[in-house]
Amino acid sequence: MHPAFSVLFFSTLSGAGYGLLAWTMLLLAFERPGALMGNTPLLFLGLLAAATAFFTTGLLSSLGHLGQPQRAWRAFSQWRTSWLSREGVMAVLVYLPVGALAWWLSAPLRGVEAGAGLPDEVRWVIWTALLFALATVVCTAMIYASLKPIPAWRHPLVLPVYLAFALLCGLLLMLLGQRLAGGVAIAPLLVVAGGLAFIVAFMKWLYWRGIDRRPLPVSKASALGLPEGREVSVFERPHTEANYLTTEMGFVLARKHSRKLRVIAVLLFGLVPAACCWLAWMFPAAATPVLAVAVLASLLGALVERWLFFAEARHLVMLYY
Repeated sequence: MHPAFSVLFFSTLSGAGYGLLAWTMLLLAFERPGALMGNTPLLFLGLLAAATAFFTTGLLSSLGHLGQPQRAWRAFSQWRTSWLSREGVMAVLVYLPVGALAWWLSAPLRGVEAGAGLPDEVRWVIWTALLFALATVVCTAMIYASLKPIPAWRHPLVLPVYLAFALLCGLLLMLLGQRLAGGVAIAPLLVVAGGLAFIVAFMKWLYWRGIDRRPLPVSKASALGLPEGREVSVFERPHTEANYLTTEMGFVLARKHSRKLRVIAVLLFGLVPAACCWLAWMFPAAATPVLAVAVLASLLGALVERWLFFAEARHLVMLYY
């Protein structure tokens, strides 16, 4: 498959934004504002704004690969059968609890006393925002995992990997935001972030191992209804020139380049963030620049991984060509 950079930026940035939103909501739900950053709602508001900026930028970039962006609204009507439509619906719905929380957290700016604890209705909004954020990532992953003509995307690890990347990048962003706000890095979350980096790297290794060893489910012979094992050769090509299918679906990545990019991706989203989390835990005074490196490496690694996700996928229609 030919990687569209608008889709790569969309899945990387929006995933990080939804992950940041999920982690922020999780800490708010357990009433940990004091442990996170000085018991100041305005700093939570900053994290909320950063998460919204990330996934909004990602959503806007996704319009770049549409032929008629002004007609994108029509996709919302197919939510009963289309994961793409469900993703759009969830991406819009998530703004509702985010807006409600932003209004509540901005109470000090409006001269209103917010109170020491969280009202019950605010807790419901927090859990709703968390679930909507993760549900949007699930819908994004299912867009690809539901496509039968692309066997590499039907792998059972596609959905868990999307969620793991969102949680990893989001957690690193939250830790960096907490440090920039003058807080002290939370040691347990640094351990969680380092562990997530290794888990994501292991899951991707299992995924790559699976698609490398799994043969295509059909062949030229089976497509023609011939017995398995019958040799089929092409007498004449369907087209004398490239068309849309050969350009978009027939993109081929050399195996040697694939291996190099896999190593680069694992170093960026796996080893570098894990090492940075360990350094931030051991040397708290240097946590801010170290976590900045971890965030940058994780986002770049996710971008490379997304590029490989498309470039290594083989569409069954190419058997015709």
